[in-house]
Amino acid sequence: MGTTIMAASYDGGVVMGADSRTSTGSYIANRVTDKITSLTDSIYICRSGSAADTQNLSRYVTWFLEQHGQELGDEPAVQTAAKLAQMMAYQNKNFLQAGLIVAGWDKQEGGSVYAIPLGATLVKVPFTIGGSGSAYIYGLCDKLWRPNMSEEECRAFVIKAVGHAMARDGSSGGCIRTVTISKEGVKRTFTPGDLVPVAAGELPPPRRAPPVQA
Repeated sequence: MGTTIMAASYDGGVVMGADSRTSTGSYIANRVTDKITSLTDSIYICRSGSAADTQNLSRYVTWFLEQHGQELGDEPAVQTAAKLAQMMAYQNKNFLQAGLIVAGWDKQEGGSVYAIPLGATLVKVPFTIGGSGSAYIYGLCDKLWRPNMSEEECRAFVIKAVGHAMARDGSSGGCIRTVTISKEGVKRTFTPGDLVPVAAGELPPPRRAPPVQA
């Protein structure tokens, strides 16, 4: 249940990021989990809390959006996806542990980010962080965030923030996955654990062994 998730808007789209560690108590069940799930071609959701709860909630939202898109004859709006996720989380708040971020691009609003923390409030924000690792990086994000960043600046901001949370939070770790969503489409990047930025006081990762020539 230890997690760091994040989404930030830039001039033209959004960048979403997450660590990849899934734990059950003190046991790390999966080191390379993908916590950024597609809801439609241009809308994604970051998941924190119970992996089972958030996976099933995401599947329901995807199913509802498919039906809505067919009725609409067009791609659903990011706000619609966020509202569906918020309604499901709120109506089942006594049974679910789900902290969510819905973000994406649509023709009406461009890139947008919606935070749905535990308790299922729905807030549209320029950037947001969530999960256990978020407690360690509020000050860092407040200092580094600025509006109208370029795509590369925004991706670097997300990777630095998630990497710092992974260094300070014992429940976050693994690698960093990012998803960039804009009018041009979706781009995924993957930062392996030994290339995650090293925070002050951390031991650097061991160097990779050179490939063996056959």
